[in-house]
This record gives sequence, structure tokens and C-alpha cells, in this order.
Amino acid sequence: MAFAAISRMSVILLLCLVLRGCEGAGPFNAAEALAKARDAAIGKVGPDVKVFNVLEYGAKADGKTDSSMNFIRTFKAACNFHGNAMMVIPDGNFLIGPVIFAGPCFNPSPLIIQANGMVKAQADISYFGGGADGTDWINFQGIDGLILSGHGTFHGQGAEVWKYNNCAKKSNCVRMPATLKFIRVTNAIIRGIKSLDPKGFHIMISISQNFRIFNLNLQAPGDSPNTDGIHMSKSNLVKISKSVIATGDDCVSMIQGSTNISVKKVICGPGHGFSIGSLGHYEAEADVSGIIVKNCSLTDTDNGVRIKTYKTASPSKASGIVFRDLIMTRVRNPVIIDQEYGNKRSSQKASKVSISNVHYINIRGTTTSKVAVELLCSSSNPCQGIYMNNVNLQYAGPPKDNLPFSSNCTNAKIAYLGFQSPPPCR
Repeated sequence: MAFAAISRMSVILLLCLVLRGCEGAGPFNAAEALAKARDAAIGKVGPDVKVFNVLEYGAKADGKTDSSMNFIRTFKAACNFHGNAMMVIPDGNFLIGPVIFAGPCFNPSPLIIQANGMVKAQADISYFGGGADGTDWINFQGIDGLILSGHGTFHGQGAEVWKYNNCAKKSNCVRMPATLKFIRVTNAIIRGIKSLDPKGFHIMISISQNFRIFNLNLQAPGDSPNTDGIHMSKSNLVKISKSVIATGDDCVSMIQGSTNISVKKVICGPGHGFSIGSLGHYEAEADVSGIIVKNCSLTDTDNGVRIKTYKTASPSKASGIVFRDLIMTRVRNPVIIDQEYGNKRSSQKASKVSISNVHYINIRGTTTSKVAVELLCSSSNPCQGIYMNNVNLQYAGPPKDNLPFSSNCTNAKIAYLGFQSPPPCR
């Protein structure tokens, strides 16, 4: 398709998404919404819920016909319905380009999207005009009350475009499109779905609040670039649990403005582990606080739990962070604070991000690195209140040298409790 035609299509898609004002949903009941998410996956909804099936709005389940407009029309009808509604993506193969599902919606209870089919993205990157900064793939925005549930798969066809990703060499690169993007979304549940081979992030959440995410399966090759599993910014109260993430970048990444985030019972690997940061990348960044990563396992990942900041003059804080009850298998860098991340890109002498009140509790397993704990903190803002409680890591790499199994700490104030392997920094 010619670029001009694609541009016209993008304009049409956006125009089709202008929605009217709404009455708004009632108070969000998390327990009730979780029950609805489980029932919605199998189509178990009450008689008061009107069903809006994409097939009835002209979508083709042949895997070849672009059904973008049909998906948009279905969502718009469900969103504008003055009653309880469920948008249905049934079993079958669907092909769509970038779409925006925009609220606000009229539904008195959370809008349900039952996703049971295979939904594939257009492989050609030219459909995503201007890169992901202008267009991600499936965008949810301005919605209060949303349930996305089912056994379906969102296939980003990223293998067709990963070769164009140059972020490893260029700091101001254009981000590739995320598969699912949620911006200004409140009171949401994502359950049961699978994401395969995204062009960029699997899931991106920004300027949002009160998410429950569980039983997801996010898959991409270990060498796929910048394919973070779940990436968050400027969002509060996000709970992630009971999910499997195997990808080419961070399994979960939390950057500026991420607050009150919990990650529990997540299986990570391959990938880059669980990351806070990069921080200090933008001007006037919001602080990060209230993060807990607990009861998770990591296998064959580049990193385990990492906090990373740029050496820039942008000040912010990262505090109130707990990494607890984690099992690591052949993880290269199990515990790392890196406040010189991307130092080649900046002439700044030290990071202005302050890191404090970080707890590492019951971390155990194996590593392929002789330096299993590395805390490289800022010379101008030393790390304060770092607690290492029962860290039991064993070297499982090749016996290629006689270097000791050790910790490496710079500009960090650390308190040790319980068993420590590798030995503490002194």
C-alpha cells in the first residue's frame, strides 16, 4: 500500500474514534470485576450484558482482510451503549493495523472485551506512521472501567521489523510500536491473554491507575530488541501476578512516576529481569516509590533485579523498594544498582537520582557472574538505606578464572542481616 493511502487510512481511523461525552461508570469494585473477568473469558455474562461481536460489524476471520475499521466500529458501539456491554473477538484469525479505542464510555459497569481469537498486526512498519511515538498498535485511552479477558493471542509480527530497531546505537531512536498501550485508563483488569512477538513493548501503561494484571503469557525471542514485557510510567497502583514473561528486554520495567506497584508470582526468562528505570532520562521526572517484587523466579536472564539511572542533571528519587523471596537460575547479574547507565551518552559527572530504602530479602539461586551483587551508586547522591537480608547466591558459571566470588559496592550505605553469599562489601 502506498504511503499516501496509509496516511489517509490513519486519518480516517482517528476521525472514527471521536466519541461523545458520557455518563461514566459507577464505583469500581475490584473483587466483582475480577469475577467478571474470569466469567467473560468463557462468555459467561448475565442477560443484562449486550454483546457486540466484531463479526457482526464486518470483521473477517480469514487472517488476510484488514478488519481495523470493523474493530473500531464494534468498540465504538459497545462504548457508546447506555448499559452493560461486552465486545467479543471470537475464535478465528484477524488482521488489523493500528487502532485507537478511546473513551469516555457510557457503560455503567466496566466495559468487557472478550478476546479469544488470534489478532495479528500488519507486518509492514509503514502502517505505523511516525513510529510508536505517534502510533502504537492497539491503543486504549481515556477509559474508566475496562476488562480485557480471554484466551486469545495478540501477535505483533515483530520479527518483520526488529532489524530496523537502532536504539542500542542511538539514544534518540524512534520506539517501535507497543502491542497494547493503555494511557489515561483507570480501573482495569487484563487477564488470560497472550502476546507474541511484539514490534516493541508487549504492554505499555502510562498516566493510569488501578490495574490488575494476571495470568498473562508474554513471549518473544531472547534477542528481540526492546520488547519489554510490561512497561510502566506515571502510573499508580498496578498489580501484576501469576504470569509468564519470556522476552528480549525487561520482563517488567518501571520508569518515572511508577508508584505502588506489586509484581508477584511472575516467571521471567529469558529477558533482562525486573528493572526500575532507566531514571533520570527526562527533565523534571516524577519519583518512583512503593515497589515490591515478590515470589518470582528468573531463569537465564541478563539481570535479576536492577535499578538503573542515567548520569544526567535531572533530579528525582527512587525509594521504598522491596525485592523479596526470589529464585534465580543462571542469572548473569542477580542484584545490580547501576547509576552510570548509558554513561557514554552524557558528560554529567554523576547521577542526580537519589536511591534509598531498598530491601533485598531472601534472594537465592545461581549466577554465571563472579560479581553477583554490584551496587554502583552516585558519587553526588550515595545510595542510602540499602538492606541485604539473607542473600544466598552460588556461582554456576564456567571455571575460567581464579577470581573470587564477590560483591562490588561504590557510594552505597548497606546494612547486612542473615546469611550472605557472595560475601558482603567491606
